[in-house]
Amino acid sequence: MAEEVTQAGPIRMTAINGMMSSIRYKAQILARTTKLESGIMGKGIVGFTIGLLVVLLLIVVPALMVGAI
Repeated sequence: MAEEVTQAGPIRMTAINGMMSSIRYKAQILARTTKLESGIMGKGIVGFTIGLLVVLLLIVVPALMVGAI
């Protein structure tokens, strides 16, 4: 009844470390993207409103100055 002893050699550890660093990098990218998207979605309505007001000012003020309205 001999027990089998298996050891992970340095080749396997190198491959595992490489995969772990790749997974860690992808997780960081995903977290940054999620934070950016949530920030954009949170300020979307405010930004749209400000943009609409600026556009209206750029159109209405010159029209009033020329006398078209």
